[in-house]
Amino acid sequence: MAKYQPPFTITPTILDCVAIISELLGRYSAGQYSSSTPILRRGNRIRTIQASLAIEHNTLSVEQVTAILEGKRVLGQPKEVLEVQNAFAAYDLLPALDPACPNDLLQVYTSLMRGLTDQVGCWRNSGVGIYRDEQLIHMPPPPSQVSRLMSELLVWVADTDLHPLIASCIFHYEFEFIHPFTDGNGRMGRFWQTLMLSKWREPMAFLPVETIIRDQQEAYYQALRESDKTSDSTPFIKFTLKAIEQALHEALESEPKQYSDQVNRQVSDQVKSLLTHFLAAPEVALKVPDMMQNLGLKHRPTFRKNYLKPALDLGLIIMTNPESPNSPKQSYLISQEGLSLVSQ
Repeated sequence: MAKYQPPFTITPTILDCVAIISELLGRYSAGQYSSSTPILRRGNRIRTIQASLAIEHNTLSVEQVTAILEGKRVLGQPKEVLEVQNAFAAYDLLPALDPACPNDLLQVYTSLMRGLTDQVGCWRNSGVGIYRDEQLIHMPPPPSQVSRLMSELLVWVADTDLHPLIASCIFHYEFEFIHPFTDGNGRMGRFWQTLMLSKWREPMAFLPVETIIRDQQEAYYQALRESDKTSDSTPFIKFTLKAIEQALHEALESEPKQYSDQVNRQVSDQVKSLLTHFLAAPEVALKVPDMMQNLGLKHRPTFRKNYLKPALDLGLIIMTNPESPNSPKQSYLISQEGLSLVSQ
């Protein structure tokens, strides 16, 4: 039996996009991304999740999504809050996933849609139609074909020697065409393309391409419709590569300011007071008792909760022995970002 081959055409425009993205990604990886900290990566992840859910009509803002991640109460529809919580849980799985594994795909779908649909952990078992303004714009394959089509698509993912940028776009389109679940196919398709790209280049895991798609949502749907009409994913490949290219341009232009804004907004007075005690000798590592003494604190749990953990999470101090975080010999140094913050 012949292997499944999704229909597409590699055009000069597509090849140009691949070359441009590769060049931009090299600059991004060597510059902003290589020096980025957990707060910057978390900020990009928040923007990714907020934008992907906004495409699906979730109304929560970036600030509200950030608050949910921090465990704060947010005024919003319970369904929308749950969508955000589920998305964070799903993205936490990203490093361990295999893009060609159907069980991994079903696991992510279960995490992404828990409490939002009755059908999790399995392909859809009913027919669906995609409507815009009460007009049918796409009739996916019948449910009896979904398992076979998804199996063929994932085998293709495992075997293809196409450039990952192109292959991930093709997967994204084919996934939306098959529409294997009753709900959540859009956010799932975008997630899986991010997974495929992150296995090619790790920085792609934190590039918020979804913000571009959200801002160009009508063009996104138009590219899907054009690919449907021609039974060829080429229009969708072109659109998605351009979105990735634009996301990289914006990242290269804006990340230094974005990092500064996020740090200044989220660093507490307690963390800033901790950092100031490193200024006299930034090259000297301090242990927990030293830091507590400098701050005049005696209650270790309070110090860890309000000072040490937030500073570590934001990448403002670093461990001298990160492989053994609970070692009694553990000491801490102020990071370059921490120095920049308290030296302003």
